Amino acid sequence: MNENILIVDDEKEIADLIEVYLKNDGYIVHKFYNGIDALECIKSQKMDLAILDVMLPDVDGFHICQKIREQYFYPIIMLTAKVEDTDKIMGLTIGADDYITKPFNPLEVVARVKTQLRRYVRYNNATNVEVKEIPIDEYGLIINKNTHKCKLYGKEIALTPIEFSILWYLCENRGKVISSEELFENVWGEKFLDNNNTVMAHIGRLREKLKEPAKNPKFIKTVWGVGYTIEK
Repeated sequence: MNENILIVDDEKEIADLIEVYLKNDGYIVHKFYNGIDALECIKSQKMDLAILDVMLPDVDGFHICQKIREQYFYPIIMLTAKVEDTDKIMGLTIGADDYITKPFNPLEVVARVKTQLRRYVRYNNATNVEVKEIPIDEYGLIINKNTHKCKLYGKEIALTPIEFSILWYLCENRGKVISSEELFENVWGEKFLDNNNTVMAHIGRLREKLKEPAKNPKFIKTVWGVGYTIEK
């Protein structure tokens, strides 16, 4: 494997436990108990995935997530002792890919890491796969599955693998209304739960990147009580 995993958690026992399980699976772990040291490491060391605790003694996990997203698109998993949806939505909105609530089974963390890395590798190796797809061009939006690039009015938009997959699925099914359940199960490959706000948070971030007005979006439209659609 040899992928570099960043762990940032001020609870030493938790950070050490995750480290043991990840190292047993062959990952290279870079572990920190505070945010400042982690941020310094990010500048000099190439990472493949980050696991960030929300509550830290210096800078919080949200800040670290934002700093990572300014330059990098590798997966980010947030850890939190809180169960409020607002914290989850906040993390997903600023660019996190997944969320795990404490206490948790360390085997679940390893499984989530593997899932996120598979998706990330598939995204970055897309140009080496012979996929007979054509760009989708709708009202100045061009999205190409072969190159995993998206342009709006000729300017490239930086999308994370999850954001690209959501937008591609909506474009591929344009004219249809796609429920949050269908979108989640096709993009994340997991069972959808009724209280899951993950899709909503990512749709909000996609709209921001597409310069969509909140009240009357041009591309991704909400059909209240049903789901989302990109019209033909």
